[in-house]
Amino acid sequence: MTTAEKQSMNVLLIEDNPGDVLLTQEGLKHAGVPTMLNVARDGEEALQYLRKGEGFAEAETPDLIFLDLNLPRVNGREVLEEIKKDPALHRIPVVVLTSSAAPNDIAAMYDRYANCYIVKPDGLEKYLQVVQSVNDFWLRTVSRAQSK
Repeated sequence: MTTAEKQSMNVLLIEDNPGDVLLTQEGLKHAGVPTMLNVARDGEEALQYLRKGEGFAEAETPDLIFLDLNLPRVNGREVLEEIKKDPALHRIPVVVLTSSAAPNDIAAMYDRYANCYIVKPDGLEKYLQVVQSVNDFWLRTVSRAQSK
């Protein structure tokens, strides 16, 4: 089944800031692609979700992951490394959406095979536009390999 044939997309947001969770939910709601959003509040919960660990046995593999860099318990760098080295997960596009504009953070995430790196914009409208643009690109425009 191609991306265009799916009725809805499963997105995993790995984010500990409740305000950013709400902004991302709003952005996805207005993007025009039916989306099921699951939220992991820290890196450890995200890895449990992705590996279908305790409490997540029925979790669907996401079509797209939004990943914050600064997370409690397991940071975004470590989460990305784990995703990209797992044969069952490494094809999932990972969009780093974080507050850090530090060149070393950007380079470190691309070195770990992030699919893109976006600095969280200031202001509601810009944030919503970024989420909608990412959603449109990854869930409507590109052809992606299916997860294993």
